[in-house]
Amino acid sequence: MKLDAAIDELALAYPGPGGACAVLQRGEVLERRTWGWANAERRIPFTPHTLFRLCSITKQFTCATLLTEFPDPSVLDAHVRDRLPALEETAPTTLHLCHNQSGLRDYWAVAMLHGSPVEAPFAAAEARRVIGGTRTLQFTPGTRYSYANQNFRLISDILEERTGRSFGELLRRSIFERVGMHDALLAADTRAMPDATEGYEGTPQTGFRAARNRILWTGDAGLGASLEDMIAWERFIDTTRDDADSLYRRLSAPVTFADGTPAAYGFGLSRQTEYEHAFTGHGGALRGWRSHRLYVPTERLSVLVMFNHLSDAHGAAMDLLAAALGIERPPRPALVAAPPWAGAYLEPETGLAARIDLANGQLRLRFGHSAERLDLDLGAGTAANATTRLEPTTDGVWMERRVDHQRSLLRRCDANPYADPSHAALSHTAHLSQTDLPGRYRCAELDTETTIIDAGGILYGAFSGFLGQGRMEMLECVAPDVWLLPCPRALDHTPPGDWTLAFRRDLRDPRGRVVGVTVGCWLARGLNYERIG
Repeated sequence: MKLDAAIDELALAYPGPGGACAVLQRGEVLERRTWGWANAERRIPFTPHTLFRLCSITKQFTCATLLTEFPDPSVLDAHVRDRLPALEETAPTTLHLCHNQSGLRDYWAVAMLHGSPVEAPFAAAEARRVIGGTRTLQFTPGTRYSYANQNFRLISDILEERTGRSFGELLRRSIFERVGMHDALLAADTRAMPDATEGYEGTPQTGFRAARNRILWTGDAGLGASLEDMIAWERFIDTTRDDADSLYRRLSAPVTFADGTPAAYGFGLSRQTEYEHAFTGHGGALRGWRSHRLYVPTERLSVLVMFNHLSDAHGAAMDLLAAALGIERPPRPALVAAPPWAGAYLEPETGLAARIDLANGQLRLRFGHSAERLDLDLGAGTAANATTRLEPTTDGVWMERRVDHQRSLLRRCDANPYADPSHAALSHTAHLSQTDLPGRYRCAELDTETTIIDAGGILYGAFSGFLGQGRMEMLECVAPDVWLLPCPRALDHTPPGDWTLAFRRDLRDPRGRVVGVTVGCWLARGLNYERIG
């Protein structure tokens, strides 16, 4: 069978210390497999009852608990407002939190602007200060989608306040006992798991080492569960599939934006289509952990993948889904050259850089949380994947991101001026730009600083704030006054992506003096810093 072969190949295709997977149909387990080591140093093997950090898969369980305790989530809206005391705009509602339509900047990304070292402790006090200090939103709630982990932390905190019970107790009462998830628990402290399971960083080439995490997660990513627990969840979903009031039917019900446009995310679940089949699901990740689950209602098919290392759990789940559906995944034709409209752009609404180039034979877009691969349609002259479409015009490139409910015209900006020495005038302008960019910049909203330093002719930058002093990173030039500050590691599973630094000049000054910089990444954008030194 294709499914047997796909599972046989999984551990080799996505190598690491250990993992687990399962495929179910009509509530019955077609395949269940565990391999490798839950703790390689202590030689503890992976079993179906090994506890695993589900991370962001927690979000659907948080929303399930919310709907169980408060069938009308709007009764909690005032509590959301109370937890954002500094907010100068209309607060998002509880449902905006559930659907990642709140407009809040992700608090793990904002923590990096506060100078947090990547292995720093981050517990309830730090979370309250970062979230409570929010003064502005990225967009009007309900009009856009943007992932923000604290949306779900706020829900779990409010549930505790309103019920007088701990979130772990609420999960157990509302979900675990009801579903038969006997091993599951709230494992909020990421430093250790009760059964000594470890998450690992590294590769087969460099070796693996236990990942160190020191953050405290609750409703955003705190769930600990075994493969058997997740099999029980999938069986519960299938058993209750025909009940219109069932928990998963309510979680996976259609969701819209404020203007009525269907949304691809709601109640902690992503709604996607692959291989012409619609499904719901979610991934989970922390440094050392990767997981993914999905459910295809028309086929009554569930796929589960859990790694205690950094391999692509989403890709593995798609491999198993294709095999379970009996679908051959054809190889994508490799591009030999990027289209003439590839290059560097700025997106006007967010102020973020968008870079289009060729990578491993596919067109690559670097704009959102992570790089996207797109297929180029040579006949139409466009490029697209399941969620994003690029269409070049004489004025720029139209970018449509359906998940984010966004369509905008990318404006071309000058590519890296150092890449082509024939651009002498541009290189001269960029060189002048580089000499007057170093300095200190302060964001009044966050009370944080960005420092740019010229170290031997190379620009470096870092953030600092109440959480500490971030590491200096080499800046990359996109255009004379547009630079990127990489964030290769962050508090949670992946970096927020490159930070766009768009420097602002005083146009009334004959010398065009630099007076500030707008800083942003997809998870936390549109923050203005003024020059202070």
